Parts: sequence; C-alpha cells; structure tokens
Amino acid sequence: MKRRFIAGAVCPRCGEMDKIVNYKLGDKNYRECVACGFKDEIRLQGSVRELDTRVNQTEDREVEETAVKILLPPSEKK
Repeated sequence: MKRRFIAGAVCPRCGEMDKIVNYKLGDKNYRECVACGFKDEIRLQGSVRELDTRVNQTEDREVEETAVKILLPPSEKK
C-alpha cells in the first residue's frame, strides 16, 4: 500500500493542515489524518465530458469573410 500526503489538505475533524494521506485498498480510495486518525473513503468522479466550443469542434464550418477598411486618424495641425 503506497501512501501519499496531500499538500495543503486540511483534516475535517481536527483542522490540521498537511496531515492527510491518500491510499488505495482494492478498488477504493481512502484519505486518513495521521494526527487524529480520521479516515473516510474518497469517491472519485469519472471523467467529465468536455464542453463543445469553437476551439475543440472538429466539424467543418463555413466562415463568412468580410473586408475591413482601416481608417487613419486625421493629422493634427500645429
């Protein structure tokens, strides 16, 4: 069993920081406080589907092209 400390984690029972370890027994993940002995099962969420955006869409889309005219500011008279 490989135990890893979780940096910055605060124990929900005693409030100590950096005393929580994470480990796996069988197919379940657990967290445990080494200071007070608090222990519970961590229920990890499955992978979340990424939202469709214009950046990650793969379908071909028609893009409308328009001409842009750049205007220069009027010159200042001194």
